[in-house]
Amino acid sequence: MIIIVMGVSGSGKTTIGKLLADSLDWEFSDADAFHSPENVEKMRRGMPLSEADRTPWLQDLQTAIKHWLEENKNVVLACSALKASYRKFLVLDSDGLANAKGERIKLVYLKGSYELIQMRLQERHNHYMTEKLLNSQFITLEEPLDTISMDVAQPPQVIVQNIRTALGI
Repeated sequence: MIIIVMGVSGSGKTTIGKLLADSLDWEFSDADAFHSPENVEKMRRGMPLSEADRTPWLQDLQTAIKHWLEENKNVVLACSALKASYRKFLVLDSDGLANAKGERIKLVYLKGSYELIQMRLQERHNHYMTEKLLNSQFITLEEPLDTISMDVAQPPQVIVQNIRTALGI
């Protein structure tokens, strides 16, 4: 199974994703590691990525997900996946067909208020995604309706337990 933990920068994707993966004894992967150095530098300068910037990143993520499924791996992936089209692309196979293994890919949305996320980003150090990009993240965000949604104001361990309960794992 692949669990994609999604949300805006600062919502806790990496923290929750790592805790969830550890609690399940699964692999953890961060979509940030799939960005090109050019994308990272652009974001470091406070510039939002264009669709052209995101396309190779999404393709690499789709390929990784396909391999994980083929290898029958259990992976928690922290990935912003802000738009519905990005989420749809990630669960398509390389031929553009809906993945027959759809039940093996679950989406968890970490939802929080702008004010809470902004406060978190102000306290964050040594990460290229700063509060300068928060507004563009919320503008880009298309909240998923057909997923597990978690309030990020809760403690991380509570969120992880709630995710496990919701997924029945």
